[in-house]
Amino acid sequence: MALKGTLEERIARVARETIAIMPYDPQWPGRFESEARRLRSSLPPSLVNRIEHFGSTAVPGLAAKPVVDMLVEVSSLEMTRQLAAPLLEAEGYDYFWRPEPPDGPAMYAWFIKRDAVGHRTHHVHMVEAASRMWDALFFRDYLRQFPEEAARYAALKTSLSQQFRNDREGYTRGKTDFVIAVTQRAKRYYGAAE
Repeated sequence: MALKGTLEERIARVARETIAIMPYDPQWPGRFESEARRLRSSLPPSLVNRIEHFGSTAVPGLAAKPVVDMLVEVSSLEMTRQLAAPLLEAEGYDYFWRPEPPDGPAMYAWFIKRDAVGHRTHHVHMVEAASRMWDALFFRDYLRQFPEEAARYAALKTSLSQQFRNDREGYTRGKTDFVIAVTQRAKRYYGAAE
């Protein structure tokens, strides 16, 4: 059930969608696996490499928005634009071309999958192997290993979701410093510091 309208109208609607933090759902990993299988079966094998579950739904016990984040390594963003975008849009996904966080110049393909009533179920981020977005796996792994850090993150997200209930950009900006600090700590911890 993709959003209709001009790109500007679709972006404005997506940015205003309600943010709700829910308790951890043990079904989230299965929802990731199911969508990963579906993507592999519907997209050209030469395009899709690894697929990772990341974000809060990938951390057992962590409260999160009930949207499964997926990081998909593609062989080419240009092929993604030409092949994957039309296929997934035809299946009802919203498609956007976005800058990599934190507001860097590199771009990536972002898809939103929705259920029959229009609620987000998955965010599919398609990036090349050299993308900075792979650093999100350090953040994920660190939160998995250190539950007290995950609890601090859950408290921050809950507070921000109340403050920015219909402002996804404000919500994301509010998390940025925490995510950057923990990612840097995680990279040092895992021996991958720059």
